[in-house]
Amino acid sequence: MPEMPQNELLGLDRQQLAALIQSQGQPAYRAQQLFEAIYRQRASSLSQITTLPQAFRASLAEQGIQLSLPAVDKTFASRDGTTRYLLRFADGESVETVWMPDGDGGEAGDGSEAGEENDVSSRPWRRATICLSSQAGCAVDCRFCMTALLGLRRNLRPGEIVGQVIAVLNLQQVSLPADRINLVFMGQGEPFLNYDNFMQAVRLLVEGVGIPELRMTVSTAGIVPRILDFGAEPVRPKLAISLNASNDPLRSRVMPINRKWNLQELLAAARQFPLRSRERLTFEYVLLNEVNDTLAHARELVELLRGLRAKVNLIALNPGPDIPFATPSDRAVLAFQEVLMRAGIPAFIRRPRGRDIYAACGQLRKAMDPIPPA
Repeated sequence: MPEMPQNELLGLDRQQLAALIQSQGQPAYRAQQLFEAIYRQRASSLSQITTLPQAFRASLAEQGIQLSLPAVDKTFASRDGTTRYLLRFADGESVETVWMPDGDGGEAGDGSEAGEENDVSSRPWRRATICLSSQAGCAVDCRFCMTALLGLRRNLRPGEIVGQVIAVLNLQQVSLPADRINLVFMGQGEPFLNYDNFMQAVRLLVEGVGIPELRMTVSTAGIVPRILDFGAEPVRPKLAISLNASNDPLRSRVMPINRKWNLQELLAAARQFPLRSRERLTFEYVLLNEVNDTLAHARELVELLRGLRAKVNLIALNPGPDIPFATPSDRAVLAFQEVLMRAGIPAFIRRPRGRDIYAACGQLRKAMDPIPPA
């Protein structure tokens, strides 16, 4: 079961709110009022829920029952429009959440054309992506990722995951459903090592906040049993698998988790994964200069993915302090892509967003100062 604080409303689903309302001796319809106010209306405190009687709100507050969003500790703005937020929770723990206006958004789109306009003409952006954290820190220890240097501090509760989205939507004055928002669970942490909390957050984001599941993507380093569980979920985002190597010795070197679930087990789970109509699995491949970026590696990758309904996102390493790898040349990245494309595997080069403020893929490490301009 998801971890729930005893006194926090954010993160509770309809059934849990109904149980709370019943325990308070209130009419059953109050649960729906609470649900709408917390998620659809994105209230940030009990005082904003004016659909509830003032006496009832005061009673909840007296019992220590509260509604709160994560606080913004720091904000970093990139030259490309990306914003990195350092968000702090009630116990003082913090994570990073990234806002990317008009970004490519990884694989979070719903299949619409990239140039599609929404109806809000006053917006300086047509669409945006929010990159979420699912844990404070991370235990997976990928060698090219700055978050791994933090280690795992703790799992995030459902309300803390949803709270990141609501806080950023409010900060950016987003109007749903008019504004098109994509979500990628690609921030700090491994979502499938916090599976129950992550899945409850997904359901609340779909049913409550109003973001369709097909505009969400979750990335996993390859937690094989959870990939199988995830495929059976009635409501689920799209799946991206962080691959980053074309053979077991190399993957074990850059992703130690491969020693627990190797490529044979991982690819077997990928082949069993049930895909929706027109859906493809996404494999993410971080290119490391002269480590996993040669044409031989590209050809090995083709053989690994042969027969899968899949596409590959190629990500040139986003550098950072204490990372023992270098970014490959543009020429090497294009050559790698060409091998995949010639083999009939759709391959896309992900342009970095917010690299100058340590907001790009693999760079989230809590309050790192922006990189000075060259």
